[in-house]
Amino acid sequence: MSTEDKPNQQETVPESQFQKLGDLVERDDDTGVMQVESLCMNCHENGTTRLLLLRVPFFRDIILESFECEHCHFKDNSVKSAGQIQEKGAKYTLTVQNEEDFQRQVVRSDVSIFKVESLGIEMPKGESQFSTVEGVIQKIYESLSSEQELRKVQAPELYAALVPIIENLQKIMNREGFPFTVSLDDPTGNSWIAPTTQDTANNYKRRDYPRTHEQNEELGIAADPDAVKNEGVTDVDDSDIVDGKVYSLHTECPGCAKPGFVNMKKVNIPYFKEVIIWSTSCEHCGYRTSEVKTGGEVPEKGKRITLKVENEVDLSRDILKSDTCALHSEELEVTVQPGTLGGRFTTVEGLLTEIRDQLHGQIFDVDDASGAGGDSMVSNDKEKWTRFFNRLDKAISGEMKFVITLEDPMANSYVQDLCAPAADPQITTEDYTRTDEEEEELGLKDMKVEGYEEDEKTEDNVQQQS
Repeated sequence: MSTEDKPNQQETVPESQFQKLGDLVERDDDTGVMQVESLCMNCHENGTTRLLLLRVPFFRDIILESFECEHCHFKDNSVKSAGQIQEKGAKYTLTVQNEEDFQRQVVRSDVSIFKVESLGIEMPKGESQFSTVEGVIQKIYESLSSEQELRKVQAPELYAALVPIIENLQKIMNREGFPFTVSLDDPTGNSWIAPTTQDTANNYKRRDYPRTHEQNEELGIAADPDAVKNEGVTDVDDSDIVDGKVYSLHTECPGCAKPGFVNMKKVNIPYFKEVIIWSTSCEHCGYRTSEVKTGGEVPEKGKRITLKVENEVDLSRDILKSDTCALHSEELEVTVQPGTLGGRFTTVEGLLTEIRDQLHGQIFDVDDASGAGGDSMVSNDKEKWTRFFNRLDKAISGEMKFVITLEDPMANSYVQDLCAPAADPQITTEDYTRTDEEEEELGLKDMKVEGYEEDEKTEDNVQQQS
């Protein structure tokens, strides 16, 4: 995404989507900008706040706010989500490799955390932005460098520690620091780093995650104080869980944070292992979701499963994609990263349908009336996405042959073998050694599985002596 494309990727939305402010609001019909008098927090005189509702392709509607005081000349800009808090939080990770990546659009809410992972620094929550990766990096650079002279006198140790960081940020601004990695983590799900059709799992990742009760409290959407706060509280012991029986557990709805129930059921998959299916349906807000969790010990190696889909029978095969599993298909040009869809126990057709629906909702369903993604989408991108979805539709309807590969570092994924217990000629399974990056992401490098009893005894002895 280049800087030249940015002006074409903004589209005003009808005034009806704004909260009505009565006669206080003035609107410019040509630009869609609305303005209202508001108090300046710097000099306490009246200033002017300008509001513009924008539709961001691949994302959602946002409100740009710009405040200016004619008395003290104080200025401030911010961006707010025009929609509600999303059902899950979202974390984006991008490896910036060139100028095009540097100019990707970024939407930062005031509760998000932007990190330059390569330098180990972050821009904390508290300030929102509608900018580019370059714009956010520049703001971090200016924030750190502006007070260096003062730190040199008052905090020389901090000054010395920041010198190499600021130098590295300067190299990045001069286009000498490629590649580097940034991340954007937002528990509301309303922050975003723009994707492109050329993205792969190696340079761009998005992970959706359920919020904790503490995060809901911070966002002001926690349930009543008397509500159940411990997610997953149940009155049954693990030893009492019977295969095929449905159990209800107290939980907190991730959509509206009101108390509710999640249903769980243990299922034994032949020639594989036991899995637990979780299903949530909220009677208050209508939120519905389902997920699959696998158990057992951590395997020594990961597993890669390749399936050749040649007919409708293959489309109806059962498939279990765990939340640590990545999916890839060269014929469909599809790559699903770990954590994107969560754990799913469905059919091949069902999984492809979920992938299509989720992507289509992000790319094209920006405009409910046309479903075409709006006039602001670049024509070349629109053609690429249209071809992509047409190809995916053909695969789902059984009109084309393709190959899908499941790669799971925890070996918790499964594709139904129609020839079991004999080998299925359309399925290839291989074990592989996990990479250091996979070990790190799974937390296995810090996990101690041997000798921990001795460590506990040593800690107990220290506590007793003290």
